[in-house]
Amino acid sequence: MNLRERMVELRTPEEVDRFLDEHPWAVIFKAGTCHKTMQGWGYLEPFLRDRDELWVGILRVVEHRPASNWVAERSGVVHQSPQVILFHQGRPLFDLDNWDITPQNLKPLFDRYLPAQNANHSPAYSELEPYKRLLDAYLAGQLSDSEFQWSYLNLFREDASLRSREEFELLNSLFGNPDTPHIHPAEIIAFEAQHPQTLPLKDRARRLREALEELGSTTAR
Repeated sequence: MNLRERMVELRTPEEVDRFLDEHPWAVIFKAGTCHKTMQGWGYLEPFLRDRDELWVGILRVVEHRPASNWVAERSGVVHQSPQVILFHQGRPLFDLDNWDITPQNLKPLFDRYLPAQNANHSPAYSELEPYKRLLDAYLAGQLSDSEFQWSYLNLFREDASLRSREEFELLNSLFGNPDTPHIHPAEIIAFEAQHPQTLPLKDRARRLREALEELGSTTAR
């Protein structure tokens, strides 16, 4: 069973209880409203992909606040978003929050509690059209460099999609600084002005557009 088939959206406290009671091994991922969610899920997704016994509950905390509050009350884990909690028989084994959701922190925890099965499932990719349209407009000369920078960075910062790690790293590569993705867009633009990249922005944008197209082609195969 692939990861998408094991993902369940949790909207109410009752659905949280049912989910945890029915699945001995379960993860609840609390999704927020910005790119921290995209990054956190991108780092988490490879650890979920090949563990067929592990079911994944997705909880959008803004839309379903009572369910989120109930997870905190039932588990004793203070609410954060994004947040990942691993449960066994309804009991929390570990949790990670916000910028602490990293491969370096996730790997020892998953290795300890739930070793991978080497099923080698492929990653599930998400909708990339908003980025493709923006890149196409810029490459066609419809946007200036500054207009494109602001539009792209704001699109990225507000993107709370559940994307694969490959998608996240591609999208985050255009303006660099992946270790501090929370930096304000104006600071990124100022940094770029003081430290010019080897490739001009248009060339980097063109490469990203080609990479996104190739990613889409791989998904379709």
